[in-house]
Parts: sequence; C-alpha cells; structure tokens
Amino acid sequence: MSSNPVAETVASLMPRAKEELAALVAFRSVADFEQFPRSESVGAAEWTAAALRAEGFQDVALLDTPDGTQSVYGYLPGPEGAKTVLLYAHYDVQPPLDEAAWVSPPFELTERDGRWYGRGAADCKGGVIMHLLALRALKANGGVPVHVKVIAEGSEEQGTGGLERYAEAHPELLAADTVVIGDTGNFRVGLPTVTATLRGMTMLRVRVDTLEGNLHSGQFGGAAPDALAALIRVLDSLRAEDGSTTVDGLAADSVWEGLAYDDEQFRRDARVLDGVELIGSGTVADRVWARPAVTVLGIDCPPVVGATPSVQASARALVSLRLPPGVDATAATKLLRAHLEARTPWGARVDVEQIGQGQAFRADTTSPAYRAMADAMAVAYPGEEMQYAGQGGSIPLCNTLAALYPQAEILLIGLSEPDAQIHAVNESVSPEELERLSVAEAHFLLNYAAS
Repeated sequence: MSSNPVAETVASLMPRAKEELAALVAFRSVADFEQFPRSESVGAAEWTAAALRAEGFQDVALLDTPDGTQSVYGYLPGPEGAKTVLLYAHYDVQPPLDEAAWVSPPFELTERDGRWYGRGAADCKGGVIMHLLALRALKANGGVPVHVKVIAEGSEEQGTGGLERYAEAHPELLAADTVVIGDTGNFRVGLPTVTATLRGMTMLRVRVDTLEGNLHSGQFGGAAPDALAALIRVLDSLRAEDGSTTVDGLAADSVWEGLAYDDEQFRRDARVLDGVELIGSGTVADRVWARPAVTVLGIDCPPVVGATPSVQASARALVSLRLPPGVDATAATKLLRAHLEARTPWGARVDVEQIGQGQAFRADTTSPAYRAMADAMAVAYPGEEMQYAGQGGSIPLCNTLAALYPQAEILLIGLSEPDAQIHAVNESVSPEELERLSVAEAHFLLNYAAS
C-alpha cells in the first residue's frame, strides 16, 4: 500500500475491523425464518444500526420492509452544498449448507492462510465493514466531504424484493447523486474491478403430475407414465448437446466486449474437475456475463436411500434462468414458462409457478463517478488500472434505484473475488482486499466531492 494518511489510518483500523466482522459474522442472519431464528437477523440489524449511530449517523432506523425483514438506514450530513452518496451492503447471508464440510465453524470468523473465513465474510457483511472503514479514515483526515446515506439490506440473498418495494413507496429516502453498491468483487485478488453489468434472473417452480398415486414399477412400469421421467425430459430440453441454454424463442448469441476471462483461469476459479469439459459456446465471458444461463436448483423426488420400486406420480423442480442486460425478465419468464409447458411429454399435467424475478443492469461507465473511482483505485492498487467486468449474479435493487433516480450514477465494487467462494462452504474474505477497497472508497469520496 502506498503511503498516504488515509491508507495509514485504514491500516491502523484493521484489527478493529476484524473484531467487528467477527461480531457480525456470529449472527446466523439467514432471512429464511423457517430455517433460522428471526432473532439472529434482528441482532445483525441492531448491531449495524449501533455501528452507524457510533459514527454520528442521524435518522438511524430499522425499516420494516414488505417481505417481513428489516433494512438498516442512516444519514451522515456532510458540508453544506455537498453531493450525496448512498453506500449499500447487506447483512443477511446464504445458509451455511453442509456445516460439517466447513474447515472452521461457518459463523465463527477464523483466520487461516492469510484469509478470514466465515459465512458472510465477503458477501456481504465485509461490505458493511468496508463502508465503516472508509468513513472512519475520512473522519480522521479532515472529515467526510459528502452527505452519506447507508442502507444495509436484510433479505438480499432471498430475492424477496422487500427493500425494492420499500424504496418505491418511499422514493425520497435513498435519493442520491451517486450510489456505491458494495456487493460485487474484483476479477481476481489485487486487480481493481468495477462491475459494469449484472445479469437479471427469473425463478420458476415446475410440477409434473401423471398418476393419482405411485405404482409398483414391476406391475405397471413400461406403460404407466412416470412423472419423474417426464420432469427429467423437460429439464434436459433446456440445454443443447454442448450444454448451452436453450429456451424456445430466447436469443443466446450475445458477445462480451470487455475484460476477457481465460478458460484455464475459469476452470481454476470454478474448481472444475480434471477431464470435465466446460459447457456452452463462445468465450467464457460471453457465457457467464452476456448470455442466458439456466440452472436446475433443486428437484423434489424420492432420495436414493429408502427409495421403493415405484413409478412416480408427481415430481417438481426449481429452475433459475439468469439473463444478460438487454433481455427483459418479464418477457423471458413468459418464454421459459411456455417452453416448460410445451416440452412436457406424454400429455402429463404441468404447473409452473413464478417464485422470483429481477431485471438485468448495465452501468454508464462514462460518467464522472467512474473517473473518480478509477483514480481512487489507482491509489489503493499502485500500478494497476481499474478493469470493467460483468457479474453473473443479480442485484435487483440496482434497477429499482436506476428507475427511481435516473440521474444517479451507480458503481459496483466489493469483496467477492473468486477465492472468496461466496455461497459455498468455507467462504472467506481477503483482509488485504478489505483494506485496499476501503482506501479506494475513501479516495473515491474525496475525488467525487472535488469533481
């Protein structure tokens, strides 16, 4: 890190940052209250609200959003006439999955091999800490030069849209000149990256019924229509021979014009097993940032252990479709629904239910805020030039904010680089990335105030 007062302050604050991240990671704040206690999410929200109050934020509130969760809001006034910047992160996390597969407990921040491990360490409790570090560094070096609003969402991982609907009902609350979404990540550790595009998504639950009840496979198999076999055939129809996504009527030939993604690098990042091929056509960047991608997220059918010799009467699956910018999620949902219904064989009854949806997002990278961020990244990452990448994931709030505040500039940065393994077991954050990105955000606010 090049020597400058802001960077020196952030470096001195890192031990405190680790303690705070440990405290925040300790909350099992999964916003699925059938699986995890609501009190864990409330605890994380109250911790975040207390941290904002301690930094002098005003109007700190736990906002009750329509999906039954809470988002944390606070306002820190800056100099008179200054611009307003909204800083976003989320305190809710993905479930830990198989806790036994974690090397260290998922809700106990653990340092190992130079990284800090824990669920939410990178996605996105680390983002909350990043914003706090940047603001503290500025306060210690002359003050925060802009008005700052912070919003920490409580249900981003669930895709239930509570904060989007709250923002639409209270459009003045999050109004800002620019927005920094702290929920993406660098292309790789040490390479400063802003995310220029996000894929949209739609999620459908499909159920196939063929019989009034299960039948003995010896007595009836061969003529009785098997609902699980019908469902498997439907799901298989969503992919071409090479694995490309094929939804009837949905274009899948766009190309990515930005940062290239090397095949071997992708194999390492995705931990693809030796000898297993990548799927799809075009470059890796085309496939993960510019084209639709279907994933079967789950299937309800009998588990292998305890299965009986039966023809299945019913089966269902949860199907996700990621969508590149330029593809309308509502139109794509209709196409996917029609595809599933048309491709169901043997006259089987099929029911398709929409579970969630979000539009894709494309940033205007020519705006002044991007120049301010590029200069800030150059300070935090000496010798590196800021890169523009896509992100396969979805952050539906981006489109809500872009629609509510069409003049606002939206930048996406964060701690979820490939080594972070977000959403998987053994999620971790690089403390060096946390330090450098906090320095970058602080310098961004300085540059943006002066622009």
